[in-house]
Amino acid sequence: MNYPVWELYTLGGGFWIAVIAVLHVFVAHFAIGGGLFLVLTEKKGYRENSKQILDYTKKHAKFFMLLTLVFGAVTGVGIWFAISLVSPAPTSRLIHTFVYFWAIEWVFFMAEIVAIFVYYYTFGKMQRDKHLLVGWLYFIFAWLSLFMINGIIAFMLSPGAWLETGNVWHAFFNPTFWPALFFRTFIALMLAGLYGFVTSSWIKDPDFRERMIRYCAKWLILPFAFLILSGLWYLSAVPEGAKAMILGRSPEIVPFFRAFIWLSIIIVVAGLLFSIRMPGSIKRPMAFVLLFIGLLYMGSFEWMREAGRRPYVIYEFMYSNSIPVEMEQEINEKGILSLAKWVENRELTDENMLSAGREIFNLQCISCHSLDGPLNDIRPMTAKFGVYGMDSMLNGMGKLYDYMPRFMGTRQERLALARFIVEDIHGKEVTEHTPAEVPVLDFDIPPFDPDQDEYVLLAWNTLGLKCITDCDDYWSLLPPGNTIYAQLVRRDFLPEIVLDDVVITYQVDDGFENPADHVAFWDNAHSIVGREIPRNVGLAGLGMQGEFKLNENLMTFVAAGIPVVPYSDDGTINPYPFIHVEARDKNTGQVLARTKTVAPVAAEMGCKTCHGGEWRVQGRMGISAETASDVLRLHDRRNKTDLMARAQAGNPVLCQSCHPDPLLNATGDPELLNMPAALHGFHAHYLTDRQGAEACNACHPSDPDSLTDCKRGVHATTINLDCTSCHGTLEDHALTLLKGEYEKGKTLRAERLMRNIEPRLVVSLEDINPRTPWDQQPDCLTCHQDFGRPESHEVSAFNVWNDDVGELYRLRSDFMGLMCQSCHGATHAEYPSLNKYGRNRDNVQPMQYQGEPYAIGANNNCAVCHVMEMDFEAHHAGMLDGTRNRLDSY
Repeated sequence: MNYPVWELYTLGGGFWIAVIAVLHVFVAHFAIGGGLFLVLTEKKGYRENSKQILDYTKKHAKFFMLLTLVFGAVTGVGIWFAISLVSPAPTSRLIHTFVYFWAIEWVFFMAEIVAIFVYYYTFGKMQRDKHLLVGWLYFIFAWLSLFMINGIIAFMLSPGAWLETGNVWHAFFNPTFWPALFFRTFIALMLAGLYGFVTSSWIKDPDFRERMIRYCAKWLILPFAFLILSGLWYLSAVPEGAKAMILGRSPEIVPFFRAFIWLSIIIVVAGLLFSIRMPGSIKRPMAFVLLFIGLLYMGSFEWMREAGRRPYVIYEFMYSNSIPVEMEQEINEKGILSLAKWVENRELTDENMLSAGREIFNLQCISCHSLDGPLNDIRPMTAKFGVYGMDSMLNGMGKLYDYMPRFMGTRQERLALARFIVEDIHGKEVTEHTPAEVPVLDFDIPPFDPDQDEYVLLAWNTLGLKCITDCDDYWSLLPPGNTIYAQLVRRDFLPEIVLDDVVITYQVDDGFENPADHVAFWDNAHSIVGREIPRNVGLAGLGMQGEFKLNENLMTFVAAGIPVVPYSDDGTINPYPFIHVEARDKNTGQVLARTKTVAPVAAEMGCKTCHGGEWRVQGRMGISAETASDVLRLHDRRNKTDLMARAQAGNPVLCQSCHPDPLLNATGDPELLNMPAALHGFHAHYLTDRQGAEACNACHPSDPDSLTDCKRGVHATTINLDCTSCHGTLEDHALTLLKGEYEKGKTLRAERLMRNIEPRLVVSLEDINPRTPWDQQPDCLTCHQDFGRPESHEVSAFNVWNDDVGELYRLRSDFMGLMCQSCHGATHAEYPSLNKYGRNRDNVQPMQYQGEPYAIGANNNCAVCHVMEMDFEAHHAGMLDGTRNRLDSY
């Protein structure tokens, strides 16, 4: 923030640091181990009185001197040049913190240069003891140089007590100083053996060549055991967060960790094989192959060490984008553009959003990401996003997967960055949001003669909307299957709920001209359920027509699992198809009553907003293959599963086969979070700071401008309540579910998701009341105390849950057994409801039996069942007060 930015897009993202540093470190470690190799090999020549060994040592010394002093010194300067341009702030911090340590290291380096020159140019010209002393001095100075550099490099990974004390000695002798020093020393000795293979393989005398190759093999193999021990010590000293990152929390590090393990084995085995006698023409190329493997070995270690610090460049002190940790809160409050020194745009306007977004990209992204380059290319990573999805991704960045820093800045600055990535980098046109155009569908109201008809048939969908995920070739979260309840009432002064000697049937009217098409759709969806859980768990697998079953406990007939879908075989979309219901006398077959009810269903889940792809059906609804595939790939990457491979092999899974879910009565894996807690707890990190029900609408078909607009009931259409009025904001909603799982013993999994979620409707997490999804919901009586009118529309039903499943609105009944929904309508479609596909489409039964869309019996319409007006409140208090929600108040 305090330095100009080097706009190196294609070969940016730390590319030059990575390339130069790995090459330099590979040679620099050889400069240490190779120094000891020289002096001990020379001593071996004197001890064995071998001119061949001494001649070999002198030639090796020349190769050593040229490589370490020329290439090593140039790449060392290259590192300083690269880090000063790419990461000037952390470079400045290292210089200021360790200024005297750098000075001491440069003294040691100068001593190295002098010593190696003297060593080579006086080889065979100086007394043996004095020449060996020069060799020892070189090795000591080289190792002391490592000693100094190691303290500074290790500090970046584990600053230790320096973070609190600021003491430079705490910084230098940090927690990983000693294990890192020993680990690097043993690597240096191994590399001496690898470089020795190269020079030994060019010896012309076959016997002497094999002798020296075996000698070099000892340098490779003997330090390896100590390398393993020091590596375990090193890993144990690494901070817990960085250790978890190295061991697999960051999927980017996993390949390098595996490579380091395998390359360790390959180098040792190859070193042993290299000791076998074979022609020089074979060994020479093999030596260079081994040297290249050594380079990969060193590179994988350095990559793990560097990446293990993420999201920091100096652990817990400075982020990888060079922003100090202590400035994060100030930047979020004031904005990064107002605090950065080298920016043109200080304030955001409609005209400068893209140029300001570019500057924010340079400040927060360019240090790690390239554009069309070989390292962390931002283009493919963000290609699937639109502006809303990109903004959500930036919102959640660094919260759950903390190998990237969180976005720092205001919400508008975050939007500017999102727009720059989407509109400038990807060249996507941003279109204005327009409400979906839906047809008003004709329908008829079934007949009812209050003077002649003996029965009233009430039927309703238990849920306000049945969402389905129609991507069953990949995965299934919400298989098709609406549940319809029905109650048959014999009209009388004291009406009777009829349970015996009656058959109630249904017929779906959803627009499929060919019933076989619908059956095929259902079979495909249900095949996943059939593979994963028993067919009778949660879904009955009913057909397009069938018979209700009696539930004596509820005094209700139930048809569970009717395979309704929101579009027909010709592509016509209708989220609100009808189900015709008919009651007949079981003995005579006489029709007792007929009605119909909406079976609300939608495939308008907003997964594509963040997972890419388009709508699958008519460009307006359904989860496409591209979207579904991205969900699986990310799940596999984050959770180490193989769901994509299983789907490609023809074995897609039901999400609830692993995640428990009361909705489907799926027990899943009891160690995992239940499905609603996992979904809402995860996505809440990406959809924070949204207003009202905006976060809900991003995923659910609840947006008033959507095709479905599931909130049709009186609460939404008359008094303008939204999802948050009962369920809380997404953050609050997620916390209720996660806290429920936490208190059931799933502490680690729940705590991980709760850690970065702040409640919005209550003061703190302690104020959140935990709940079980589907079994505990907002209680109607929280607002409608004693069944009366709420004192204010500002009253919230959030955080007060029913204690017993039987108290749920969808399962509750009065003392006579008449269910609440039979008279008041389905959840989210409470009478009087307004449906965009037809004003009274959800109000069929009130219109059928009383000619107005209010709750059955409202406005003194008790005669619908009681055949006469009543003067006492039989079902609940306040029912004779008249309808408060008149049509003229809409």
